[in-house]
Amino acid sequence: MVERMINMEYHAAIDFIPQLTGYLARNFIWMASCDSFHNVPFELLLSCVKQPCLTVDSEKHLCDAILLWLAANTNPSDRLSSTGDARLEILTEIRTSLLSLPFAAGKRRCPFFSKFAERSVVAICSLAASRSFILADILGGGDCNQLRIHLTEYTKILDLSVCPQINLPLLLLNMLPSSNNLDKLLMKKLNQLSLKLERHMDISRISWETFPVLTFEAVQVVDVSNCPMLHLEAALEFFSKSFPSLTTLKAAYILTFRTMKLYQMLQRCPLLSDIDLTVDSTPVIPAKVSVISSFPAVMLQISTSPNDEIRPDVPAFHFSRQLSNITKLILEGRTDIYDSDLQNIAECCPSLCCINLNACTSITDSGISILLLKCVELHSIFACDTSFGHNCVLSLCRNISRLDAVAMKMADNTNSLAYKLQILHIGGCKGINETSLLELISQTQRIRSLCLRETQLVDNCLYKFSGSSLEMLDVSDTKVSCHAVGHVVRGNPLLKCLIARGCRHLLQEENDILGNSPVLYYELGKSCNLEEISLGWGFSFFSLEALRPAIKMLRTFIVGLGGTLGEDGLKLVPTFCPWLETLILYFQVVSDSVVRNILETLKNLQVLALCYCFGEISSLSFQSSAPCLRKLKLERVSTQMTNDDLLILSRNCMNLTELSLVGCKRLNSESQDTISNGWPGLISLHLEDCGEVTAPGVTSLMNCQALEDLLLRHNGLGIDRNFIIRATSRMPLLRKVAIDVCDAKDGDFDLPDFPDRNFLRIVKIARCNLKRRTLGSTKSGTCTTPVHAETLILTWDSRKLSRAVVKERL
Repeated sequence: MVERMINMEYHAAIDFIPQLTGYLARNFIWMASCDSFHNVPFELLLSCVKQPCLTVDSEKHLCDAILLWLAANTNPSDRLSSTGDARLEILTEIRTSLLSLPFAAGKRRCPFFSKFAERSVVAICSLAASRSFILADILGGGDCNQLRIHLTEYTKILDLSVCPQINLPLLLLNMLPSSNNLDKLLMKKLNQLSLKLERHMDISRISWETFPVLTFEAVQVVDVSNCPMLHLEAALEFFSKSFPSLTTLKAAYILTFRTMKLYQMLQRCPLLSDIDLTVDSTPVIPAKVSVISSFPAVMLQISTSPNDEIRPDVPAFHFSRQLSNITKLILEGRTDIYDSDLQNIAECCPSLCCINLNACTSITDSGISILLLKCVELHSIFACDTSFGHNCVLSLCRNISRLDAVAMKMADNTNSLAYKLQILHIGGCKGINETSLLELISQTQRIRSLCLRETQLVDNCLYKFSGSSLEMLDVSDTKVSCHAVGHVVRGNPLLKCLIARGCRHLLQEENDILGNSPVLYYELGKSCNLEEISLGWGFSFFSLEALRPAIKMLRTFIVGLGGTLGEDGLKLVPTFCPWLETLILYFQVVSDSVVRNILETLKNLQVLALCYCFGEISSLSFQSSAPCLRKLKLERVSTQMTNDDLLILSRNCMNLTELSLVGCKRLNSESQDTISNGWPGLISLHLEDCGEVTAPGVTSLMNCQALEDLLLRHNGLGIDRNFIIRATSRMPLLRKVAIDVCDAKDGDFDLPDFPDRNFLRIVKIARCNLKRRTLGSTKSGTCTTPVHAETLILTWDSRKLSRAVVKERL
């Protein structure tokens, strides 16, 4: 009914029925998602946007909807005039200071919005760099409407993610009664709050009652992920008062949140059932790297107050008898979580159903096993790259109703936690031997998602698997054969994702036993309807033909080392998999015609990675437009790429957010301008062995202010000593930096201290040795080639700085 109302013709309409505009303003997200949204009359759209009850999840959603409407209702040749165009009025309704930084930066190339986007980026970075005194000036400037979040009584989801400008005073501003001018007393309190938080004052000493915050009963979900300026511990004080119905909190990539305050979070917001505290996983995974040396951890001084005592060893919880409603807890990458914390989580979270401990390297097998013993409602466990081992297997396989030694020997295992598991991800866990793995797999009969990559998995384990509900299976880098994987596939017709890269025995099996008959792929083609597949050894053109019935709806296709599709096979991929969104190729034979066919045919392609492939591609590969492409990796496949080629790439793949170029040796410093102007919204940039890109230093790349991940290695001797500190000051979202001493203009780099690091999580500095090679015909006689020696890795968490030197080039 409402959609019919939207589609009505409003010829020369000026005044709209208040009930209609109010309804559409309250349901703006739904209206913008309708196929007929572009048919909404401009006057009606403008009227909705101006409504006080306008309800959107974020300013980004509002801006995106308006720009989509303008794009649909404006001819390509008809640019919006800077003056005299009525449609400009609607753009002024967007509160550009509240947009997410990558979104605003990316829109600097938008013809309708470029000037607004430029102002937005300047405002965002200014707010992100502000300390309390500057922020006080901004808030005290009179009209605060441009800093008012669209928070209404109808708001259910508050999405502030990837907004480095969001801090506690600004957030608090939006929870106070709306007023164009804050009274002087309240302004003074906001200023004092900024100062106290900047000085790391204990928040328990702050009088929160002095702030008369409003209540928004409808808010159930708050997303403040990647808001590095937000003091999350203090923000929870206001969330508990303003959002009494809060059930989901997403706070990923906020390093300043101390996990020792997790229990206080649960006490403040008793209805919370879903918490995400993910951070970037440390590269120093003991099972994956060879540590040459490590150094004592440097502890973070949390408070500068002489009366505040620093206790780094205090456990994450101060347990009381109050139990939590938490059912899902994500702690991925948190190296500041210890066994004592897991024990207390088990005590206060009896309803826990899903736990994510991926890459939590400070916890032990015993610590995880205690959690598994006590949380009997668990059905989803993510523990990749941890110490998950024999004790954990015993806990999972033990009969829940009988905690005795006999339970393990009982024939009926339907009361074990393993039997009830739906998701089990333990990839990279080297502490599980073959016997324990066999026992565990034999009991996971209800499992839907199983990750066993890089474990001691062998055929016998898979033959013991009797489940029939499997939807995802990851056996990459294990010793399984085609027959064993085929056994699992045959019994699980619901399988949608198979990851089996690095399984050398798949090739052995095909060649030594089955001749040229790819039995596994015929089994997949006969039984499954796949959405994702990742294969390597033994995968060929004939395998692709056998898979054809199963990959008609494929979304992700990865072919790794040992796969031999050939050009003919790659040319068939768009025909066999017309809905592909991700295509990643390692060590395959590629050419301009192959890549051009892929980009022209696969209209939904968002990720394309060509890594260490045979053959050479040129700018001819990217002559056609690929507006949907978001991530592009060209690693050792375009050695002849020039600055002009890169310019063509930026024009035809203009919406990239992640770019990786390796081995483009003809690029020079001009490519910095091409990258920063062509892709201003980049969040990840990797440049390695790319000519002389950084020979004059890192200049215009600093204008990629939305970067979160930056790698610059072997691109020319010219990077300043203070580069890391300068980059973090210019890029407020930067969390990961990787560089090489070979590029250091002064022979080394300054390492940031805690205050200088801003919001960095990981810094990797590689060092090379120079290997001499003789050139008989050269005048100099000899020259040197850099050969990797070691990598220094600095990792920060909420408590400390860890430092290690490893052999690998990470």
